[in-house]
Amino acid sequence: MKNINKFDDGINRQLCVAPMMDWTNRHCRYFHRLLAPSALLFTEMVTADAICYADPNRFLNHDISEHPLALQLGGSDPEKLYKAIKRAEEYGFDEYNLNVGCPSDRVQSGRFGACLMAEPEIVQACVSAMQEATEKPVSVKCRIGVDDMDIDTGLDEFIKKIHMSGISLFYIHARKAWLNGLSPKENRNIPPLNYQRVSRLAVENPALTIILNGGLTEKFDIIQKQSEFDGVMLGRAAYKTPYILAELTAHTHDALSTDRFTIADKMADYADIVIQNGGMLHQVTRHMLGLFAGERGAKYWRRQLGEAARLQPKNPDLLRETAEFCCLQINREVA
Repeated sequence: MKNINKFDDGINRQLCVAPMMDWTNRHCRYFHRLLAPSALLFTEMVTADAICYADPNRFLNHDISEHPLALQLGGSDPEKLYKAIKRAEEYGFDEYNLNVGCPSDRVQSGRFGACLMAEPEIVQACVSAMQEATEKPVSVKCRIGVDDMDIDTGLDEFIKKIHMSGISLFYIHARKAWLNGLSPKENRNIPPLNYQRVSRLAVENPALTIILNGGLTEKFDIIQKQSEFDGVMLGRAAYKTPYILAELTAHTHDALSTDRFTIADKMADYADIVIQNGGMLHQVTRHMLGLFAGERGAKYWRRQLGEAARLQPKNPDLLRETAEFCCLQINREVA
């Protein structure tokens, strides 16, 4: 087992939930925290411009229970990234992460994300400015390469240059990003996974903290990868099949910390607060559609939390009633 605190900041990165645009907002993170009490959670990517020029509360407010929580930033202007972190400091984030892996057209047009892998000098300047703005850990999330970059010499050179700026914490998506020819969706699936390349990087750079990301969906494979790397980062598996977070936590702590009904019941309490503050039930339930994935009653659960929640936007009891019905279906199957 790798040293989970090699980075020596007290944060356990054995299990991390990836930043996902339009998905990992504060309601989603509250849900994931209930499932995995000690996992490191990430915000959606927030641009430095948004924090500098808009109301920061819109992007930075969160519940204290979400900690440990990392703020992922997008940008390529060191001065703006510095200002963004200075504004974010009062919100108490535990880590700041620079996005050097997103392949979307919108991100490229802003000259940040995966395209920055081809410009390590800019990344160096950015992370240096970020470190000047905070005493909290600063990290980089990247791919194993971009476009025609050689994934052997190119990745080594990129990591070496960023490490020279004092960064030793990297979250690496084990796929190349093809900015020319593939859509963002295709970039999540078509470029082949290459865990061996990330493993070689980790072995050859023992001073670095390397967190593996990309294509991890099966519990026992994830557990194996946790023993090979300093941690794993789950994206779509955490969102589409969220109960895997509880199962992975159970493996570490020798027992499930909670069951599906208890999670749903606590989320109903949370939804009640959201509704009292002017929100709608479906703003919460849309992140919970996969809670019963693979179990009897899963289709009914998705329909109720999708369609019925929109028709009953002020009724958090819908969560409890639906969870109770689905748990009864599971128990009948077991019996």
